[in-house]
Amino acid sequence: MDLKNYVNQSRSRGNISFCFEHDPNSCHKFVYPLSMRLVTYFVISVVVLLTLFGNLLVIIAITHFRQLHTPTNYLILSLAVADLLVGVVVMPPSMLRSVEICWYFGTLFCKFHTSLDVTLCTTSILNLCVISVDRYYAVCHPLLYHSKMTPNTTAFMIVVCWTVSASVGFGMIFLELGILGDEDYYYSNVTCEGGCILFLSKTASAVFTMLCFYIPAVIMIGLYMKVFHIAQRQARLIQHGQMKSSQRGTAVGKTEIKATKTLAIVIGVFLLFWSPYFICALIDPYVQHTVPSVLFDLFAWIGYSNSTCNPIVYAFFYRWFRKSFRIILLGKIFKQNASRIKLF
Repeated sequence: MDLKNYVNQSRSRGNISFCFEHDPNSCHKFVYPLSMRLVTYFVISVVVLLTLFGNLLVIIAITHFRQLHTPTNYLILSLAVADLLVGVVVMPPSMLRSVEICWYFGTLFCKFHTSLDVTLCTTSILNLCVISVDRYYAVCHPLLYHSKMTPNTTAFMIVVCWTVSASVGFGMIFLELGILGDEDYYYSNVTCEGGCILFLSKTASAVFTMLCFYIPAVIMIGLYMKVFHIAQRQARLIQHGQMKSSQRGTAVGKTEIKATKTLAIVIGVFLLFWSPYFICALIDPYVQHTVPSVLFDLFAWIGYSNSTCNPIVYAFFYRWFRKSFRIILLGKIFKQNASRIKLF
């Protein structure tokens, strides 16, 4: 039985709630107990505030302190902007949809919100992919690093990341590429008033997940395996005194190694948090869209919370980040020449 007939029959029996009681095409809803809704609102609100606070500190630190104006930190800045936008424009409407079940903001804003959701997720993974390239040159080809990863090159890569991500996000939603091949099923059984979901056909699911998650993930993992192999080999040579004096100029410093390990953790957290969602997104069309919407919603929020974790990782592993945070929070950035303060 398709959804619309089920909804109409249930409406006549009066045993189901609807997003819009007087709309014959309304989605049905499940009303959670008030206590559960209040707890959920509180928990998600805390996540949203931490996301905004942490990423705003990252953005202020990198833009204000001149010592942090490096190609690697510019990439971290781009990632922090994407995470901040997740907290500003994606999380709050998603919170209302998750708790109240229904979408009350209209079809146009649903498309805009979903487009931004896809765009920012894609931007994050493309930024992380570029960060892995940055670390590859810093560790594996240190003599070429400053000629390859110039500020202009970094800016170009950031612009490409955001442009490609916006093209994918807005193109897939507003051009309805996500339902390509399953249009009849989507309009007959899925779409209804008060619903706002990302529906993917088999073709769209395979293309979207491969291009926006799995392929970049494989590239990142491959580059970091190469990076750590080179770093470990150099560490063994130095430890046993087998590195020639001519090679010591190309050896990677402790600062670069620590930065590489920290950013590898950031990438690992991202892959860990978003993998459940993308696994479900890939298999759902091939099991007749039977993955429960509650499970999709849960995995989406696990993915969103990755935007909360990144500043925590920076604060835990970077002493100069902790110092910049203290300076910002104490208001010392307003002092004269505060941007020239030595952080490390």
